[in-house]
Order: sequence, then structure tokens, then C-alpha cells
Amino acid sequence: MLAPLSWLKEYVDIDVTPKELEEKLFSCGFEVEELTELGKDISGVVVGLVEKCDPIPDTHLHVCQVNAGEHGTFQVCCGADNVEAGKKFPLALVGAQVIETAKDHVTVVGTMKISKGKLRGYESEGMLCSGTELGINEDMYPGAGYNGLLVLPEDAEVGADVKPILGLDDWIFDIAITANRPDCQSMLGIAREVAAVLGKELKMPSLDYHETEVKKDDFDVTVEATDICPRYVGHYVYDVNIKESPAWMKRRLALTGHTSRSNMIDITNYVMVEIGQPMHAFDESFIKGGKIIVRRASEGEKITTLDEKEFTLSPKNLVICDAEGPVALAGVMGGLNSEIREDTKSVIFEAAKFARENVRHTSHELGQVSDSSSTFSKGVYEYNTELAMKRALHLVEELGAGKVSSTHVDKNTGNSILPRTMKASIERINGVLGIEVPTEDIKRILTNLNMQPEINGDELTLQIPAYREDMESYPDIAEEVIRMYGYDHVKSTFLKKAQVTAGGRSLKQKMELKIKRALCSVGAYECMHYSFFSPSDLDLLRIPEDADERKAIKLINPINEDLSLMRTTLAPQMVRAISRNQKKGNLEGRLFEMASRFIPKSLPLSEYPEELATIMVGAWGAKEDFFTVKGILETLADTLLVKFEYEEMETSFLHPYRCAKVMCDGEEVGYIGQLGYDIQDETSMRVPAYLAEIKLDKLEKYYGNVAKFTPLPKFAVEKRDLALVMDRSVKCADVEKAIYSSCKYVTNVELFDIYEGLPIPSTHRSMAFTLTFTPKDEELTTEAVDKFVDKILRKLSFTMGIELRA
Repeated sequence: MLAPLSWLKEYVDIDVTPKELEEKLFSCGFEVEELTELGKDISGVVVGLVEKCDPIPDTHLHVCQVNAGEHGTFQVCCGADNVEAGKKFPLALVGAQVIETAKDHVTVVGTMKISKGKLRGYESEGMLCSGTELGINEDMYPGAGYNGLLVLPEDAEVGADVKPILGLDDWIFDIAITANRPDCQSMLGIAREVAAVLGKELKMPSLDYHETEVKKDDFDVTVEATDICPRYVGHYVYDVNIKESPAWMKRRLALTGHTSRSNMIDITNYVMVEIGQPMHAFDESFIKGGKIIVRRASEGEKITTLDEKEFTLSPKNLVICDAEGPVALAGVMGGLNSEIREDTKSVIFEAAKFARENVRHTSHELGQVSDSSSTFSKGVYEYNTELAMKRALHLVEELGAGKVSSTHVDKNTGNSILPRTMKASIERINGVLGIEVPTEDIKRILTNLNMQPEINGDELTLQIPAYREDMESYPDIAEEVIRMYGYDHVKSTFLKKAQVTAGGRSLKQKMELKIKRALCSVGAYECMHYSFFSPSDLDLLRIPEDADERKAIKLINPINEDLSLMRTTLAPQMVRAISRNQKKGNLEGRLFEMASRFIPKSLPLSEYPEELATIMVGAWGAKEDFFTVKGILETLADTLLVKFEYEEMETSFLHPYRCAKVMCDGEEVGYIGQLGYDIQDETSMRVPAYLAEIKLDKLEKYYGNVAKFTPLPKFAVEKRDLALVMDRSVKCADVEKAIYSSCKYVTNVELFDIYEGLPIPSTHRSMAFTLTFTPKDEELTTEAVDKFVDKILRKLSFTMGIELRA
């Protein structure tokens, strides 16, 4: 939230510097994300009186003699069309810093230092400035929007710094408001905290106004959806005079990020910023039947909002209607059919409390976000509705914007806006804090927070203001006390029964870190994605409708449709990541992600889903293929001291002949393969991509595996090369298994050649393997190895029909 220091001073006598106030706000729980000096880019600019102004022949320029008071009198060349003798303008002295603009004198391009110069042969010592060159606009200071010199008041002291005159000596606090303190999302709310932390009195804004005897008898309000609109306040204003708002109001709105439109619209925005209550003003002449009806929208009902967007509504949306249909989207935006116009003569002001969940849902569902919806989504209290209405009516009278009638409607469910009583034990409060806060400090702090404390022995009685709905019990009181008393009073101590423990990571944490390091060692970078994906992601991967991946948990209140499902696979986001990299010119790379898949036990959810640890690997580039990714998985297997095996498979998003199941001890633990060409084309990939997804939850049972030391053999190993002829249907992995099972001395089988062609029949092929025989207790002789080879060949021939190639 943006809070100008000058505006805060309207409510509190602030006698500390902006930096000190920033520290005090932080100490009581409000982080100032940024503290900005409004005129930080402006220096060395003073009030200059043009005493003489002569045109330079054949140019649009003038040479001026400018009196800068104690700084001296300077000759300045100026091309503005409104420069003339006798007027006062901002003068940037030599060495001053101002805003630099483009040739159009409007577009800001940075800052610049003023130096001496010469124009058309005339010396120029400084520069007369426009509003843009001082970083201000029309809303911040009258005349600043003119594309010429900024005219200063006649009573401005010659030579004085222009910052105080233009309000450039102000500071803007950008304050982060926590979710539990929606009462502070306003100038008045922040002022309450400033007053409390400084121990000052809070000055409330003026709320008085005079009602005329005029009454609108045919005006009526009906609230049908009281569960999501517990309070609705309306007031009739007539003889409306639509005009420009005064400079002070336009400036304050500008400093908080709002653009001035007209006095009546500005009043609603001003009250929202000041009080924290969004308001709306309807042109009464467009309210059909003199009725306001607050109800849920009908299925398929339509409304066109002020920004000229049309929306189709459902009963989940709350609307403000007249006798014929919707005139506003409750808590979000008014309707185009009831907007304030230049000829508006009567207005109905609205201030209401709408359920934050409903406004948030409507705003997200329709994609319509406004200042009003943002405020309502964080929470607005019923206390504010009456307060805001009084403030708005006071401003109507103060600005001469209209006459306040006696027609006032307050529809509510009976919720009190008076303070509520809360009792607590001081001993329990101190017990929460772990320190003894003096009773007089507790009373002082809670008095400053407008809670009217009374202390009787150990009993503390408070009157909790209606705007503090977050206060529920004694821990909340303890929080209020300590944030004002100071967290520096809390000293670190052991609990009475505390003991020092060794700490450290669990086995699972250690293994996951070891896996990450192993994957990084082969050139893969870790990436992280949201735990959500879109139904369109599953469509992209051609996942069948009956597949388990489609059985995903749908979020009730998603950020948007692209993040509406809890992910059941990590593949879609890896595909998107690879595509983004390739689009940005990164045509080779390796990525991995270790994250959870969310698998529901049943749908709709009746219990928490399973969160299953998963590793996703992605690789792309000219040097990558199926086997390089297989090598990455072998690194993972070696880390876990397990062995992966690979079997044929078919899946919707991988190349049909370049993919495989990943097996471990006969259990399927994942897949590996090349991304299908159609998906590569659809995602605009320029080089092939390869994926591997491993279900780590199925490998957690191996996390305790310990590497065993095996002594190096005392005797030399023996090797034999075998070229074997077999049917094309025989798999290499099956041959390797058969060889290992035939002889216990075989420690390694490595394929080094595949041959197809004459003289081998077309139905067969040749695979050549290198077999390594490792002796155990005695040296292997040539005769012994020959016998092992004969035994292996017999088994291969008998079980698989494999013969030694001639």
C-alpha cells in the first residue's frame, strides 16, 4: 500500500524523520518495502523571476534575464511559448539535476545534469523547467501537465527551493500489509498504527454533513443474498454538480496511484484509499424503478462493466440490480448502464460489506481485477461502511458536489459495529511472550491501540474495536503488546525441559541430496515448477481420457486455468521448459526436477492424496540421444546401488521405437524415450528432446543400500569375444541375462557390434559381445575358460536358439 507522509500527517503529529518512521513501522510488524523521496531525482531547482525576456531574431527562442534571489541573476535561453517577463518559473541552476525528456518534451528518458551552454550564439546559464522535467503531472500540481514552463505562484519567494512549493519534499511509504490486518489497507488504518507506535493522538477525518429535508420516497434497497452481503448502506444525493476535483484531492489520489476523473468519482476513490472501504456512485436517473436489489446472478445473465467488457454470469456471482437487471458487479466494478456522466444530476452512494471469498472468486473467474476487488478480497469490515458513507457525504458537501438528502438506507443482518468486550489473564499473556511486561506498559500500549484497557489484579478487560476482527483471544493480545513493546525485549533462553540434540538430515534427505549432486555431475541443471498444471498440458501429451494421469485433483480456487490441476506427472512442465529454452536459442541442455506427484486415493477427495517423490530428466541437443539419457539414469542407479533394466513399451507422447520401461528388481519404476515428433512440432522445438521419469517413491526401499568392498582379483581376468546369430525378436538384455546365469565367473557382458545382412538370413541378426571372466580363488586357465564358453553356448542354443556365428 502506498502512503504519502504528507497525508499521514493529516491524522498524526509525526515528529520523526521518514527513516525513523520506517524503522518504527517495521518494529511493530509493518514492512516498508520501499521508501521513496518524491523529489529524489531533482536538485538545484529554485524559484526564478523572469525580469527581462527578449526574442532571438528568426527563432522561437527567447533570451531571458532570470532573478534567482541570493543565487544571482542569470541569462537563460528558453524556447517555451509561455515564457514572459514578470512571471515566476522553476529555474534549474548550473549543476542541477532534472528529469530528461525526449524531443517531444513529454516522454521521460532519464535524468540529466544542467551545464552552461550556448544557443544561437547566446550564453545560457541554467534552464527554465516544465512540470514533466520536475517529475510531476497535472494531478500532482496545477499546470504541470502543460507542454511548456510550469508557472509558479506569484507569492513564491524568489530563489527558494521549489521542492516544498511543488510538494516534492514528500515521501512515499510502500507498506506490505499482512493478510491478518486488512484494517490497515487504508490511510486511516496505517495512521492508527503510526499514532500507536509514536504514542500520539489520532485525529479522525471530518465526518459531519448537513442533510436537507428532501427525501426520495420511491427509493428502496432489498438484500436477498444476506450470507454474502451482510450490510448494504445507500444514500441519495441530489443537485449534483459534476466538475473537476480540487488540487489537494487530485494530488493525494495521484500519489497513491489513482487518476483523477471527476469530483464524484474521485470522492469514491478517495474514501477507498482513506478509509479502506470501496464505494460506488450510481447515476440515480438510470436506476430503474427506484430499486436496488442485491442478489445472486441468474444463470447466463449478462452485464457490461465500466470498461465496456461484457460478462456472462452464474449464481456464484453477486450483482447489484435495479428493477430490470444488473447495474454493478458487486465488489468488482460498476455497470456501464449506470455510470456517472457529465450531465448526472442525482447520485446514489453505495457502501457495503461483501464476502471476501465471493469477490475473490468472481474476480478470478471473470478475469476482472480492480482496486475495489483487491480491497474486498483482503477483507472489509462492517464498521467501515457507515464510517465511509459519512466521510463521502462530508466530502460531497465540502467540494460543493451536491446536496445531501435525508434518504438513507442501512440493510444489515444485525451485526454490531460497536466495540466488543474481551477478558484475558496478564499472566497468560506474559506466558505466551516468555517475559514479564510491566503492567503499566501493557496498559499504555493497549490504550494507544484504542482498546480501552482496564486492569483488576491479573484480569485484563478490553474493548476491542469493530475494525479489529482479527482479535480473538489472549495470544492475539500478547502479539499486540510485544510488537509495540519491542521484540528486542525478548531474550533467547532454553525451555525448562529442553535438551541439545545432534540434529542433521534424515536418510531420505541425504539420499535426495546425493541424487541431485549425481545428476549435476553429469551436466544436468535443477529446475523447479509449480505443483499445478493445466488440462491442456495432458492434451498436449495425448494422454488418453481413461489414463491414471487424468485422475488429477482439481483446485477449487485456481490462480488461472493453466494452474488448475495438481500434477500427476512431471512430464508436461519439462516439455514446456525444453520448448522455452529452444525458443530462446538454447539448443542444447540437460535439466532435472525432483518434486512430488499428487495421486488422489479417491475422487472427489475424502482424504489427503499421496505425495509421491519423482525425478524428471529432460535433455535436448545434437549430442543427445536415447543412450545419453540412459547413461544419466545409469548414474542414478549407481548412486542408489541398484541395477536398472529396460523393456519395450508404448506411450502416447514418446517415439514408438525409441522408448522403454525402466525396471528395477522386476518392478516398473519409470520410463525413458524420445519426445514424439508431433509434440516437438506443436511446441516449436528445433532439435529432438528426450525424457525420463523415475518414481523415486518405489526406490526409497534402496536408500539404505551400502556399498560393499570387493578385493581386486589376485589373478588376471580373461576375455572372450562371441559373435552370436539369433532371431530378430531376441532382445539383447535377455541374451545378457542368459550369459550371466550360465557362468558365475562372468562379471561383465558388453555388446560391441550388431550385424544384419548376408550370409545371415534376413530373419536373423548377429550380436557380438565381449565376455569378461574374473577368477576367484585360483587362476583361470585357457582350458577352463573354453569350457565356460562351451557351457554358455549350449545354454543359449537350447533355451533361445542362438548359435555361434561361423
